[in-house]
Amino acid sequence: MDWHMFSGIEASAKLKTDGIKGISRTEASKRLSEYGKNKLREKKKKSIFRMFLEQLTDFMVLILIAAALVSFFTAQSEHNGDYIDSIIIMVIVIINAITGVVQEERAEKAIEALKKLSSPKAKVIREGKEWHIASEEVVPGDIIVLSTGDYVCADARVIVANNLMSEEAALTGESEPVEKYAEYRGKSNDPLGDRKNMLFATGVITSGNGRAIVVETGMNTQVGKIATMISDEEAPKTPLQNKLAQTGKILGFGALAICAVIFVLGLINNVPPLEMFMISISLAVAAIPEGLAAVVTIVLAMGVRRMAQSRAIIRKLPAVETLGSASVICSDKTGTLTQNKMTVTSLMNYDGKVNSVSGEGCEILTLASLCNNAELNISKKDYYATGEPTEAAIISAAALCKKFKPELEKEFQRVKEFPFDSNRKRMTTVHKLKNGRFRVVTKGAPDILLSLCTSIKRASGLSAMSVTQRAKIENQNNQMAQNALRVLGVAYKDVANIPSSIEEAEKGLTFCGLIGMIDPPRPQAKQAVKDCKSAGIRPVMITGDHVITAKAIAKELGIFSGDDKAITGVELDKIPDEQLQKTIHDYSVFARVSPEHKVRIVKAFRSRGEVVAMTGDGINDAPALKAADIGCAMGLTGTDVAKGAADMIMTDDNFSTIVEAIRQGRGIFDNIKKTVHFLLSSNIGEILTVLTAFLLKLPTPLLAIQLLWVNLVTDSLPALALGVEPIDKDIMQRKPIHQNESLFANGMALSIAIEGCFIGAISFLAYTIGRVFFDVGPVPVVGRTMAFSVLAISQLVHAFNVRSEHSLFECGFFSNLKMIYAFVICLFLQVSVIMFPTVSKVFKTASLNTEQWLIVAGLSLLPLLITETEKLITWAYRRKKEREEMMQSRLQIQREI
Repeated sequence: MDWHMFSGIEASAKLKTDGIKGISRTEASKRLSEYGKNKLREKKKKSIFRMFLEQLTDFMVLILIAAALVSFFTAQSEHNGDYIDSIIIMVIVIINAITGVVQEERAEKAIEALKKLSSPKAKVIREGKEWHIASEEVVPGDIIVLSTGDYVCADARVIVANNLMSEEAALTGESEPVEKYAEYRGKSNDPLGDRKNMLFATGVITSGNGRAIVVETGMNTQVGKIATMISDEEAPKTPLQNKLAQTGKILGFGALAICAVIFVLGLINNVPPLEMFMISISLAVAAIPEGLAAVVTIVLAMGVRRMAQSRAIIRKLPAVETLGSASVICSDKTGTLTQNKMTVTSLMNYDGKVNSVSGEGCEILTLASLCNNAELNISKKDYYATGEPTEAAIISAAALCKKFKPELEKEFQRVKEFPFDSNRKRMTTVHKLKNGRFRVVTKGAPDILLSLCTSIKRASGLSAMSVTQRAKIENQNNQMAQNALRVLGVAYKDVANIPSSIEEAEKGLTFCGLIGMIDPPRPQAKQAVKDCKSAGIRPVMITGDHVITAKAIAKELGIFSGDDKAITGVELDKIPDEQLQKTIHDYSVFARVSPEHKVRIVKAFRSRGEVVAMTGDGINDAPALKAADIGCAMGLTGTDVAKGAADMIMTDDNFSTIVEAIRQGRGIFDNIKKTVHFLLSSNIGEILTVLTAFLLKLPTPLLAIQLLWVNLVTDSLPALALGVEPIDKDIMQRKPIHQNESLFANGMALSIAIEGCFIGAISFLAYTIGRVFFDVGPVPVVGRTMAFSVLAISQLVHAFNVRSEHSLFECGFFSNLKMIYAFVICLFLQVSVIMFPTVSKVFKTASLNTEQWLIVAGLSLLPLLITETEKLITWAYRRKKEREEMMQSRLQIQREI
């Protein structure tokens, strides 16, 4: 239907909706059932069967299937009926595939849940009240309320427009925003770009505000009709996942090359081909940590879920890693470092009188209440303000003077609005007076507002503004700012006609007075700043507020201290990029800055090798959020555009949430390193056990089935338990992780090699003891069983070593109960395949006696005993060094005194 040809009243009638009150909630529910959800058709999801088949296409899985087939056909050709090997290998492959499907399904559900948390919301009028709902619940006939930074969620006919501009490039290809008019009435052949009374789904409100009637939703929108949709954001692979995938491939090809060489050498030594083939497969299985990629993905998914519970919604998985590397946090002041609970505490007119809120300052508050989009909700007993905190504080203060906004709006009807934007730092409204003239009211940053004023309102009347008078007002502004007040200026003028442009409206104003408000720091912010500094992270304040106010708050929080400097946007404009990059570390407070300045600040810090987290809430903050390594959007006050550009959304707009997210990010990275450490050191032990026996021309100490069991069963649960290891207490005393730092840095590669050699050595020792002292036939069944047991159990014990750099006595043996459960379950399973005859026959193990079990237990516990001894020695040395440093520090202080 050509909705652009209808007037607003005609569109309302067609859709059976009230242009002011909207539809009822009952009607909305009916229409949702009738028209369906307001979303575009999504691509078909993969079926469970397809997921299962994809699990079987993995390179290592294909090798295992090939091994099972060779074993099966060999058994058939020899007519020995021994199909156990092939059956067990296939059973393990199928179990592994099912596990993979479950993991993939869980990961998809986690990502879907995160998408819902960060999906755009819509403001609608229903039953005369404003409701915030999910955009997919919007129905035809809804009245949507739009302001700067909002996404347009459906096709809609504009009924109220205040300087309303919409960017529709996704639909029309036009890069420039289009101004929208409620009064406009189109023609039947108007192209989409010329329908100036219509808003289209996927559009973005770039300035102004307005209301519109939803006319089409979902696939009936213009976007739906031409099947143009923004594809669902896929969870990208993180750099760490890519590195691990690459490591896995290198290990895989390397293992295959070694296996091929060993296979050929075996044939030269007259080893039967099938036996040699199975030995080679055993080595390949041992060399490649099959569960590594899956475990890392699960650890990341679990970490992201934990972060969401800590009020930090991760939109892009790579941000989890980047958080651990953050070295600078550029934070907005209002609402992030402060409580965003503004209260008017003082008013000042030109004569220098500080008026109490309930006294002479009512005229200033009256004007500021008119130039204001907050709402005053009045009940029989009380009233409360809703809207932007600064504006809400003003109309609340005016109400104390018995100047209620709803009554003021009736007396001074608003006829035009030039909305606030972060570049102009002011807002202007035009109101009709009873005498037929019009009053223009402007409120905004005092220093900018003063440049637009040519006169002053005094007790004696209006007077022209001189340079001396301007300086006096600036001094008053500074004095209020020094008391950590947020200061707004108010000015006005009366005119004969409605101004046609911003320039016309905002020239020749009369300065009326200053409004001072306090926004106290958040209680958690001071400790969060302290935590930042101890973690090697530099907190930086970026604000549109006055520099004196910003410094006062920054000093109180500990951001601004010592030789730190503060700089304003005006001063920043005078510094070339090259100089800013050299001096960027000198500044900890940036005041009176625009969104363009934020981008420069981020780039300057990044040019010095810093990893930058940047907060933002406005539409103009999107470039800075994208330029930063970690863009953090405000969940409460942030626009849809800011949230869309961000890597992370803070649901409570709190600075301490960023710091907690960094702590969690470091913890996740730490746990992934522990998981990789555990799996690779375990696999090295397996390789060395098999390889040593082969080089010594001994029977293989571990069968392919046994190695598969260790890799896919007894390794997986402890690896997952390491992924949920509690974050180390001292993690925020460490320096940020270098972004390009190898996963195996800081001696981790050496530790993996040494520990792998040790596990291999004790497993081979168990094999030798069993073969030499207990086996009686040519097949070393007892030796294999002991090697199999020591290998599996020592790895379970080794998982406790990897939990922390600190001793188990220090971090707590039971601090990770999931590790205890994993150990008990895996130990039970391992003992079962040896003790129960039916299963023992499948795995070709012997039942061990008490003496043999004691040897297995003693050898398996060796990794824990040796590592714990080493940790205790290191801990004692570290404590001694710390005490010496403390004594030297005290002596230094005494000398200075």
